Amino acid sequence: MCGRYATTRSAADLGALFEAYDDTGDQLRPDYNVAPTDPVPIVRISEATGGSVLSVARWGLLPPWAKDARVGARMINARAETVATTRAYASSFARRRCLVPADGWYEWVRRGGSRQPYFMTPRDGSVLAFAGLWSVWKGADTPLLTCSIVTTAALGDLAAVHDRMPLLLPSDRWADWLAGDGEPDALLAPPPPEWLAGLEIRPVGKAVGDVRNNGPDLVAAVPAPPLRALPEEPAVSTLF
Repeated sequence: MCGRYATTRSAADLGALFEAYDDTGDQLRPDYNVAPTDPVPIVRISEATGGSVLSVARWGLLPPWAKDARVGARMINARAETVATTRAYASSFARRRCLVPADGWYEWVRRGGSRQPYFMTPRDGSVLAFAGLWSVWKGADTPLLTCSIVTTAALGDLAAVHDRMPLLLPSDRWADWLAGDGEPDALLAPPPPEWLAGLEIRPVGKAVGDVRNNGPDLVAAVPAPPLRALPEEPAVSTLF
């Protein structure tokens, strides 16, 4: 799953990268410790203009039929295997897909009595685009834009950290994902192994486990045993 991540680029940088109109209204701030229900940047197709727009959404999708905003805290991830058919996500997958920009994401590996956090991030410092879904919830006084991140089975070395990972979209797939061009199986295909090889699995400090902590120190590398050298135990993700 993806339960914690970092997204620190400015609205200007993201707007330029994704060729999207900036509709964030100066709400976007660097966040090295994004947690469920936090405000996050997304790129989507504007229903009014048909062009790409950079918006701020609440992480945790609220379907139109949800009766309580608290439901969103449990809907931060949508499984690629069922996203096209699950009631909560099917309509968004069919018509409201988005890109979720990120520097990288965190997972925790439990070994014995301790948990070591890792940060998965591009070695070259580029921006990741998670496949996402969005919806507008009208159960509050003001319509609320919400989103979810699509996850898929972890591949390669990433499987040593967790059995799931965000569905990562290389830049040549951004347009198709937003437009929905192609069959669902093609849209939901994981990136090729050679693209995933560009990711670093970086051990980081345990301060990231507290959502009150923020700042670039959270993504700084710390000494840790190599993943393959650790005693064999199931990799787990833990949210604090």
